[in-house]
This record gives sequence, structure tokens and C-alpha cells, in this order.
Amino acid sequence: MPRTLIRKNPSNFKTLPLFVEATPEGLTYQSIGMPLNFAQTLQRRRPVAVADAERFSLELANLGVSVRLTLHWQNREYWVLVRQRRQDRGDVVLKLISGYVPAHELNLPLLTAINEIAEECLLETPEGWLGGRFNDTWLPAPYSSALHYREALPFRLAPLSGSARPVRCANLQLIERPRAYVHLPTASLQLIYDLRLDVPKEAKSLSLFHVDERLEGDQLVARLDRKRPDLYLMPLENGKPIGELYTLKRDRLVAASTRGLHLAESFASQEGWVVRDERIRWKNWLVKQGLEVHTPRRQGLTNLHKKAMGLMRMVRGTLHK
Repeated sequence: MPRTLIRKNPSNFKTLPLFVEATPEGLTYQSIGMPLNFAQTLQRRRPVAVADAERFSLELANLGVSVRLTLHWQNREYWVLVRQRRQDRGDVVLKLISGYVPAHELNLPLLTAINEIAEECLLETPEGWLGGRFNDTWLPAPYSSALHYREALPFRLAPLSGSARPVRCANLQLIERPRAYVHLPTASLQLIYDLRLDVPKEAKSLSLFHVDERLEGDQLVARLDRKRPDLYLMPLENGKPIGELYTLKRDRLVAASTRGLHLAESFASQEGWVVRDERIRWKNWLVKQGLEVHTPRRQGLTNLHKKAMGLMRMVRGTLHK
């Protein structure tokens, strides 16, 4: 049975609408208007359009942040994806760790990104849950009232190389150089940070879980469901993804089905500064990346087929003697 970790009042969350100016050289955003709560923000997330994907000025509903998190574990690297039922869009997708940027962090969205990792990506060992550090800063332990966090063996977060085109909040350039795009269907500006998570070698029997907040009545509720870890690993080879998905349970990678799977819009095609799609099918994304599907299940069936054919040849040989 899912375990409730925390309850929040959604009215405590406030964000700000944005004014965005984009040119081929860079993108600048700044807040406008009065702070909005979660419900008011959702009301503003209506489709918008631009005539030129490289050069435009536009009012948007909110700033969102995502993390393309590269997990380094047992000398291999994986992208981290999470499963989300998007109540505002009526679909289920695999997406990057992400969230809304609150009003007081609008000029420091990296802080929101780091907090989202602490809230959404949970690493469990038999001795307890791992805390994390970003450089010299400890990540928050958002569920410390419900879960036991280990004081030793923190995982480490570090920035990876950023986007080539600069992004500014008013006159302040974001030095981590996140990738930016305007998502036209939801009238939102999205920033994607490239970060690396190093799991300590001493962390044994590791399991990964995704925890996300859902609006239930008048509360935001975060629950841990061990039967549905909802956190997926996509292996990388030479820094590039391959067409496989896994969950991780007690140091064992478990192949995940990709049948009927969709990825969130951050995986869809970007034209200039804009993304027009709501989602993209897993198979279509693989084709665009020039990838093929390689799953242990298919490989196992191939090996079984080979063994069956070999057995048949042995039987035929015996009959002909």
C-alpha cells in the first residue's frame, strides 16, 4: 500500500507570469504582474503562437525547470526519467525530473532544479535513504519526518556542459547555461539543466523510487509506492542513449516495457526557441535519434529460439542415424 510522506497546502505556492524576448543570439525573461497560485497558473496555461521561432516577444504563464540527470552507478551512466500522470493534460508520460519555479526563485531556477531532485528522486539502501550534496551545499531532506536519511554516504551532484545560447533573467545571465524553450501548448518557458549524480561506491543494494505530488482535494500529497517505483534508467554508451529502459531494485536492473510509451515534450523536436508538441511516442523518438530497440526480453527470446533450433537439429540428426 502506498505510504503518505507529506501533505501540503497548494495555495502556499506562488509563481509569476513572464515576459519573454527571444532573438537568435539569446533569450531574456522577466516577471510581470502579481504572484499567482497553482490554480491561477493552470488557468493561464493556454496555447499561444509565434510567427518566427527565433525572434519574438511573448507573455507566458510561468517558468518551469527540468533536469537531464545523468546517473553514474557501477561504472555506467544512465539518464533518469520519471513516470507522471499529467492531470492538466490528461496523459501519462515519461519525463525529466521537473517542476514549477516559485516566485522567490525566479532569478535562481537552478535552486528549484536541485530541490526537485531531492523531492522526486529517492535512493534507498538497507541502512536508509541517501542524502545529497551539490558542491558544498547539502540538498534538503524533504521527507525526513517519514523516512530515515543516512548521515553518511551522500550522493554528489555536479553540473555538466550547458547550452550554447545564453539565457537571462532580466540583466542576469544564468551561468549554468540551461537549454531553454517556449512550450506553445502550455504558454510556459522551460529551462533544462544538465546535471550528473554520482552514487557512492559504498552504497550497496540500491533501489530507486520516484515520488511526485498530486493534487487530492485541497491538498498536495506525496506518496511512496514500492510496487510502482516509477523511476526509470536509460543506459548511455559513449554519452549517447540506447533504446532500453530499466528500473533498479536492490542493485538489480529490471527491464521495463516500452509498449505504447510516450515521452514528454522536452524530447520532442525543438524549432528555434519553441516546442510545439505535447509529447512524442517512444518509437518515433528512437527513429529521430537513429536508435534501435535493444531489450533483454527480445535478446532472451532470440537466445531461446537459437536453443530450440539447435535442439531440433540434434533430434533430426538422431532420427537420420
